[in-house]
Amino acid sequence: MIDVTCAIIRNEDDEILVVQRGEKTDHPFRWEFPGGKLNEDESEEDCIIREIREELNMTIVICSRLPEVEHDYGHKQIRLIPFVCDTLDDIPFLTEHLAFKWLPPGELRGVGFSEADIPVADEYLKFISFRETPSEEQTGGQQLKKDDFITTLENIRGRKEAEWLAEMAAEKREILSGLIDFSFSADNKLSSKASWSLSKVYDKHPETLTAFIPLIIGSLDRIENEGVRRSFMKIISLSDITVVTRKNQGILADYCFRMLRSGFSSIAVKAYSMEIIYRLAQIYPELTGELAETINLLQDEKSAGILAKGRIILKRLGGSS
Repeated sequence: MIDVTCAIIRNEDDEILVVQRGEKTDHPFRWEFPGGKLNEDESEEDCIIREIREELNMTIVICSRLPEVEHDYGHKQIRLIPFVCDTLDDIPFLTEHLAFKWLPPGELRGVGFSEADIPVADEYLKFISFRETPSEEQTGGQQLKKDDFITTLENIRGRKEAEWLAEMAAEKREILSGLIDFSFSADNKLSSKASWSLSKVYDKHPETLTAFIPLIIGSLDRIENEGVRRSFMKIISLSDITVVTRKNQGILADYCFRMLRSGFSSIAVKAYSMEIIYRLAQIYPELTGELAETINLLQDEKSAGILAKGRIILKRLGGSS
């Protein structure tokens, strides 16, 4: 029996990522949830995070685990271990698959899956059908006690729960402060979910986070969690950076250029960095040439998303010159 992990990856619209196998694989042209074999002395969680990074160049946050599926293909028997995961990366870089697509959950049953992936899709549909918004009893009548904060973050399974917590944070200062504090937690899962919820606060109530933008900018260099980095960069890219101090604008420009030139930055972070520097260039035109040069150096990037974003920014730079 071969142990294999797979990921039901959800984006911010609760769509699910499916990928198509190549012509020379065991199941040519069939669709599947991405993943791969468990290495010796590797945990199942580490395996799925590694496989998604290697196969798709995506960063994921594990939210839940679904029941295992055992399937006999005749030439091999596998135990498929599914994880429900969230991501902020919309465009995977395919290294082993032919194609990808994001689908609403209701369309999963119409996908031409490999046999072992079919029951995984069924289990996920059952999983979301029983998922409920937290009740008044669970939340203490919308009063989230400090002792329950960790449990609340751990129970965030997707966009709906994150948005629910974001709405509470917009109304209650102590919850907003809790999300900010936990964004710096050493626990990667908690910090990723806290910062993701903060990005949801900004989506609907940007004024709520205005006072915290300098703190977020000042923290970038000490953030190691890629999920937190993406959420913080998203917030900054949408905020009014004309009102932050010249010092913080300088910190931002330096950090974003470093992220663009780094071979380890995620697709989302590079895209946000381009947008932030472009907006800084509207304040400091001398940044325009350096930004254009840096974007041109990214032509060897294998990500179609980065190349497309770069072309957009270059066109906007040309139009503003």
